[in-house]
Amino acid sequence: MLPERSIIAPICLLFMKKSLPPAVLIFLSLAAAEAQTNKQAPERSDPEAQKVLERVRKKYEKHKTLEAEFMLTIELPDRPKEVQKGTIAQEGQKFRLDMDQQSVVSDGKTTWVYLKTEKEIQITNTDPNGESGFMTPRELLNRYQKGDYLYAITDRTREGAKALTHIEFKPVSRRSEYSKLRVSVDESAQLVERIIAFGRDGSRFTFQITRLTPDKAFKAGHFQINPKDFPGVRVEDLRM
Repeated sequence: MLPERSIIAPICLLFMKKSLPPAVLIFLSLAAAEAQTNKQAPERSDPEAQKVLERVRKKYEKHKTLEAEFMLTIELPDRPKEVQKGTIAQEGQKFRLDMDQQSVVSDGKTTWVYLKTEKEIQITNTDPNGESGFMTPRELLNRYQKGDYLYAITDRTREGAKALTHIEFKPVSRRSEYSKLRVSVDESAQLVERIIAFGRDGSRFTFQITRLTPDKAFKAGHFQINPKDFPGVRVEDLRM
């Protein structure tokens, strides 16, 4: 499923549910599952799907750093469709997500959430344990590894020159806010092409990777935010 040594490794960040679009979190958690040394799959999951994910994991693990440009389509009941663009970058456990309305940055120890509209920067300690009360990629990954998701190949299609394998993840718990997650893998390139999250409330989030740049050299300070560089922005330091 849709990021330790690549963009699809688990990023131990404190993400409040309201701070990030759900599809972004899903992308990170699904990709984190691919990036881990493979554990025993849930008993009823599809072994062929597991093989596909393992090939993707090995492909991503070859790279020290990755940067991905993406397009996020948000479809909510009775609301106009919304499309957002952004960039995700990772080097080890350092992580940066930039979107129009917010940026989330972590150097592995400290996490900065810059809410641009509110002109506010929230600073927290990066939590490797994914404490309850926050939705983190680590937390979602733990659920996946514990067998909270069952997954299987549901279809194989072609989109232009690409042959895609579609894998669906269904949560075991009916209390999950998502009824299913669909991951489309370009098996020739061995890359995740797209992730769609289906909410139980009728919402749908489509996360489409538009460009992937491996082994990019990032400038010093790329995975940090210095509040002094943002005059007039309120700073909420929530570190304990």
